[in-house]
This record gives sequence, C-alpha cells and structure tokens, in this order.
Amino acid sequence: MLNFTFSNETKIVFGRGVQTQAGQDISQWGKKVLLHYGEGHIVRSGLKDEIIESLIAAGVDYVELGGVKPNPRLSLVNEGIELVRKENIEAILAVGGGSVIDSAKSIAVGVPYDGDVWDFFSGKNQPQSSLPVGVVLTIPAAGSESSPGAVLTNEDGWLKRSCGASFMRPKFALMNPELTFSLPLYATACGIADMIAHIMERYFTNEKEVGFSDHLCEGAIRGIMQEALKVINDPHDYGARANIMWAGTLAHNDLLGMGRGGDWASHDIEHELSALYDVAHGAGLAIIFPAWMKYVYKHDIERFVQFFVRIFGVEQDFYNPENTILEGIGRLEDFFRRIGLPTTLETAQIPTDRLEEMAKKASNNDTHKLGSFVPLGEKAILEIYKLAKD
Repeated sequence: MLNFTFSNETKIVFGRGVQTQAGQDISQWGKKVLLHYGEGHIVRSGLKDEIIESLIAAGVDYVELGGVKPNPRLSLVNEGIELVRKENIEAILAVGGGSVIDSAKSIAVGVPYDGDVWDFFSGKNQPQSSLPVGVVLTIPAAGSESSPGAVLTNEDGWLKRSCGASFMRPKFALMNPELTFSLPLYATACGIADMIAHIMERYFTNEKEVGFSDHLCEGAIRGIMQEALKVINDPHDYGARANIMWAGTLAHNDLLGMGRGGDWASHDIEHELSALYDVAHGAGLAIIFPAWMKYVYKHDIERFVQFFVRIFGVEQDFYNPENTILEGIGRLEDFFRRIGLPTTLETAQIPTDRLEEMAKKASNNDTHKLGSFVPLGEKAILEIYKLAKD
C-alpha cells in the first residue's frame, strides 16, 4: 500500500430541506457572494428563489452568473473572474451539478491569479489559493461537491482538461435527494455511470496490498448498481435517490483511492469525446471504459477476474480466465444499456472520422502517456477508440 494523507474538509449536510440553510452556511465565508448556476432548471423548479430567500435572510448580498453548460466552458469562467473582481465578491455559491461546481472552482482559483486561469488546466502553472466555494447539489454524478479538482473545456481547440489542489474542495455541500426527483432518467443514468467510473479508475491499480479498499470499492459499485435500478424504475424513490447521491460523493472524495494510486486514462480518453461532440461525460465513460478494459485486461488478469467475480457474480473459468473477463465486460455493458446508456460510438451516434485526431490530442502528439495501470500512448489510445466503435 502506498503512503497517503487523507484530509477532506468539506462539510456535508444531507437530507430533506437542507438547501434552505444555504445563506447561513455561505455567510460564514463571505457577505457578498456569486450565485452561480446552469441554464434554467433551478429557475423553473423554484430552487433559485428558495436560495435567494435564504441569502437575504442571512444578510448576504449576491450577484448572479448563470448559463453554465454541461462540459463547462472557459469563456464563462473568464466572465465570472472579471465579475467577481469588479464586484469585490468574497465567496461563490454553486447551485447545480458537477459542471456548475467545476465552473465555480475554476473562477475561485482564477480570481487571485495574475495570469490566465487556463494555465492551471494546461499544466503551465499550479493554483496557489482559492476563494471559498459552497455547493447546493442538484445532480449526483461528478462528486465535485467534495473533490479537490475541476474539469474545464477551452473552446479554442475544444480541449477538455483538469486541474486540482486540496484547497479547491468546497467548504460545504448541501445535499437534498428530493432535488434530484425531477432529473431526466438519462441524466440520472449518466451520473450513475460517472460515479461507477470514478471507483473503477481507483480499483485498477498496480498496488497489491490493498485488499481492504478492494472490498470497499466492490461494495460501493454493487450498492450503486442495486440502487440505480430502483431509481430508474421509480424516480421518486427517496431512499434510492438518497443512496445514489451519497454514493456519488464517496466515489470521488478520495476515500476509496487511499494507498492505491488511480489510473484515470479512461477519463482522459473520454474527455476528447465530450470536448468535440459535447457528449454527456457519463455516457462517454459507458462507451470508453469497457473498450479500455478490452485493451488492457491482460496486464493483470487476476485483478480483472476478481472484479467481475465479486461484483457481477461471473462464474470463474479456472482453465481460461479470459472467458471470465470477457463475460464480465459484457455484463458491465449490459448494465449500462439497462439504465439507458450507449456502450458504443455507433449507438451514441458519434462520428468515427476523427479518432486519430482525438488520439493525438489526448496524448499531446504522443508526448504524453495516459494512465498508470497501463501507460497509454497515441497508438494505444487510438486502438481503444476503435474498440469502442461498435
């Protein structure tokens, strides 16, 4: 097991009605805040009015910036940085899912920085400080409500990249499962795939002495799959929604990855899909992760067999363990299809004429390897895209 330090300062407030304390909680971090949100759902649902009422009651002044898109854009982040500086804003309240939270985090690290915030995402520099960010979560998926990272898309070249620092974790996250009742089933399914992928990125590690956290990861995935089917059958099942929401946080707050070392190649490979074609991140992962498995499983057959036997109940073929793995990959794809997600580029209606371009961008013209379980260059990445075609 690798040495590690685990520290997560995000305060989680979970349950019915907790969004009404947004003003009280953000007031501890600033008396003038940026209210940051997406493209209209919080307005239509009445949540925005509820949040504003809470801010006013707590004596918190606010400035609004809406319009965050899925796969959040650098242009809006730059607009937010200018607005925060102009208005002398002290903290940011993100109301939404991972895209809104990542946009808020990006603004928060960009405000105290003299240069271009994209420097942090391109690897030219590292963030050194951040405005405080609070969250009212409406979409369980990315786990950004208590993670130390953010993902941003630069429209110039359609590059989707990430950055992270421990101080980027939100100060608090208010999580009411009832706010997810109105989510479209497709958005719910994409969130489920995202959180499962977060765990799988940590599960496939070259560290050997991680048996305890293996079981944590396996149990978490089994639990997510069980609750996912309940949610798809009844979107107003509070218990299932609550379990899914909490699972999304635990999948990406770093607890499950301690001592292991994560891979993250599948995420980076998928980022090229969502950057170019604006695919929902979870849907892209449902396509890319099985293809990645097909390409790398021979690197550690024992670990893949363990994964599919313990989680999917595949009968172990001791004479030909590859049969166990391929059956397991098929069952993973079947689960994604059961919850309404595509598992190939063809079924997602994604063109396949730019695979070489995506492989070049992902690998920075074959100068950068993706992943640690099996480091992947341009040629390997291209093969994974080809495996994902149909």
